Amino acid sequence: MKRIHLLLLSLLSGLLLAAAWPVHGFTPLIFVALVPLFFVQQFLGDTGRKGMFWLAWLAFFVWNVLTTWWIWNSTASGAVTAILLNSLFMAIVFQVFHISKKWLFNNKRGFGILIFYWISWEYFHMNWQLAWPWLTLGNVFASQHTWIQWYEYTGVLGGSFWVILVNILVYNVIRNILSKEKTRIIINTILLLLMIFVPLSFSLYRHAHYHETKQPVSVVVVQPNIDPYTEEFSLPPAEILRKNLKLAAEKVTDSTDYVIFPESTIQENIWEGSLRQSQSIRTLQKFIRLHPKLSVVIGASTFRWLRPDEKRTPAARLYRKGMYYYAYNTAFYLDDSPYVQVHHKSKLVPGVEEMPSWFFLKPLEKYAINLGGIVGTLKKDNHTTVFTDAKTGVIVAPLICYESVYGDFVNKTIRAGAELIIVITNDGWWGNTPGYRQHFLFSVLRAIETRRDVAQSATTGISGFINQKGDILQQTAYWKPAVISGQLNLNTRLTYYVKNGDQLARVSAYISVLILLVSVVQGFLKKQNSLF
Repeated sequence: MKRIHLLLLSLLSGLLLAAAWPVHGFTPLIFVALVPLFFVQQFLGDTGRKGMFWLAWLAFFVWNVLTTWWIWNSTASGAVTAILLNSLFMAIVFQVFHISKKWLFNNKRGFGILIFYWISWEYFHMNWQLAWPWLTLGNVFASQHTWIQWYEYTGVLGGSFWVILVNILVYNVIRNILSKEKTRIIINTILLLLMIFVPLSFSLYRHAHYHETKQPVSVVVVQPNIDPYTEEFSLPPAEILRKNLKLAAEKVTDSTDYVIFPESTIQENIWEGSLRQSQSIRTLQKFIRLHPKLSVVIGASTFRWLRPDEKRTPAARLYRKGMYYYAYNTAFYLDDSPYVQVHHKSKLVPGVEEMPSWFFLKPLEKYAINLGGIVGTLKKDNHTTVFTDAKTGVIVAPLICYESVYGDFVNKTIRAGAELIIVITNDGWWGNTPGYRQHFLFSVLRAIETRRDVAQSATTGISGFINQKGDILQQTAYWKPAVISGQLNLNTRLTYYVKNGDQLARVSAYISVLILLVSVVQGFLKKQNSLF
């Protein structure tokens, strides 16, 4: 096989991965997207030729560019960094798999190693400073939610397992056809059909027969359609809040339980030790007094002074000598009580809300953009926060923007008692691109994993309601002011995935470590034997 053929096969894998991706992708392509790259690996492993890392990097670079190019609209440097690093990490995982397969099995078998390495990597990628799980393989089914109702057992990593396994089986069938191995063709074809249609059939059945518990609450979601580049941080904070409340008043009635406003709706600089002095909070409390049953979830930018004896974290900001403060991306919960419940965003966007502490990435801090009302590293909570209605006892999970991408993080709020998921976000930074559409679809995955209804409020499209099966009940249009109301159902039951988290990742990590150790030992012994 010539070099050009290897390049074309790698390029084809990248194009197929991108062509399968939401929102306008043809999802079934994901089941063959890795097959060209598998042929590249097999050839290089058999012939001993080098270049696997760069060919894998080409495939993953193309995938990253074509699916997350829209980051450029908010930050060019952030887009370049995210795409290059994510492609690099994926290529490293594939290279390690390539080496392990050669050392352990002389390249004759061992494609299954990739399943464990990849899932371990995806889980790790959700839990470090450069977390960017947007392209977790299992996310590809966000636009085909009837296919993956079993995410309530496995979470999104179960989808990643499914994708890689089916790609391996497709590759085996093609190889068998090329080598005219009739018995293997039959066996692998049967396995392939089973691996596709058994999960699919179970999911379709589960979707058709799942019934929500009827515990309705009335929810209003506001989408003010404020341009983050020209309005959000230039208009007076009182004017922005007034615009939101005016929209809410169109739908709020005495029977409304919740009204949801987007991330960063309150642009007043609020110090958490002086919440009662905030004009914005007083305005909201006045609005609530007109509807005593009402509870409000709303986004804000807040600050807190550090005590003189308090240990500082890297998120601490110097005000003047000896005086430090923290900045937060915050969600408030207000009702007719005098108390304000507070949630601080805990999953921060790398390079925007959280600058990695690694020295070689420090220069990027000056390119951080203002996506939450504050530039640079924010302080985050290290505990799980839920909002509880003091009168009814109903508990809701507040998720701010990027937090909704993390299944296991959302699980913690459900285990803390949340009966409904509320997502507040500002997706206007990316313009009319796939970014905000993909983000809304990821809430579909959280609904299935947790079997919780979701209410999502965005500064501009898409806002909407999603039920426990992942069905989109209502959604708004992009770049239009909107307010919608609907009945959502509470749920207190816990799914297997909520109870156990990413169990698949933990098992994969143990197996990956074992495979890696054995392959290193095997490779070392082979080198030693070759010397004698």
